[in-house]
Amino acid sequence: MGAGTADGELAGRVSEAGALGVIGASWLGPDEIGVLVDRAREITSNPIGINLLLFGNDDLLPVVLKARPAVLSTAWARDDQDLGSIFAKAHESGAKVMHMVPTMKDAERAAEAGADLIVAQGTEGGGHVGLMAATVIVRQVVKAVAPVPVLAAGGFADGAGLAAALALGAHGVLMGTRFLATLECPVPQFFKDAIVASDGTDTLLSTVPDTLTGRDWPGAWARVARTDFVKDWTGKEPELRRRRTEVQARLERAWEADQPDYWNFWWGQSAGLVESVLPAEELVRRIMTEAENSVRILCSKLVSP
Repeated sequence: MGAGTADGELAGRVSEAGALGVIGASWLGPDEIGVLVDRAREITSNPIGINLLLFGNDDLLPVVLKARPAVLSTAWARDDQDLGSIFAKAHESGAKVMHMVPTMKDAERAAEAGADLIVAQGTEGGGHVGLMAATVIVRQVVKAVAPVPVLAAGGFADGAGLAAALALGAHGVLMGTRFLATLECPVPQFFKDAIVASDGTDTLLSTVPDTLTGRDWPGAWARVARTDFVKDWTGKEPELRRRRTEVQARLERAWEADQPDYWNFWWGQSAGLVESVLPAEELVRRIMTEAENSVRILCSKLVSP
């Protein structure tokens, strides 16, 4: 949820509700990041995080750390980046480091570099993902990096999913798609409505979005909705590279006209579990209540009197 999609309003409301709200700062300017952080801190005195996609945002690290987040959230590092140095700078600023990975090898690299918390992301997630299912990669990473705590991501959207992640050995979950469908998220209503309408089968792994932007995500696929835009350009990526300006202009017109059939939607398979658009505070409360109930019911079934 980068480039302001997870903004100060949403992150602030999530943190105020008792979870950890994370601002997506990648691809933004320093002043824009400052505005988002200020808004979050107007809403809450609780800890907030700020996320950077490391492969293309090296220059923003000093800006983010100057904002003094409680957590520096990172992901998608290049092989030539020194994670140890990056994490050390975060620790010097007083921040904990939460690093997201798609493979066990990446998790071991992050643990060796000093990450305080590792997010194991399954391929079910929206946006940029690897190819391992969450139930496998989460369990692999939990065992590989112990005692470093792990969060599960990819396919989690409710309290039952949180309970399942705990059973896998994770300490919690990181959710993206579910929080797109909140009142506070700054995406158009048609985007939120499309997530609610989704049954979870309408996404695919693609290289089309990255061909359009020209950004080289190291080792990542993009999970996006199967819109006319994606279908039109699948298998035609060389031509798309040649016509980027033209296609981007068409996408912008579709966005402004609220035409969801021709747009690039980033959401995960957990859209199939999203039934309504909710305020972030209510959503956090529901997730926690459902998780508690799920654990309680499961324990009552498994433990004999």
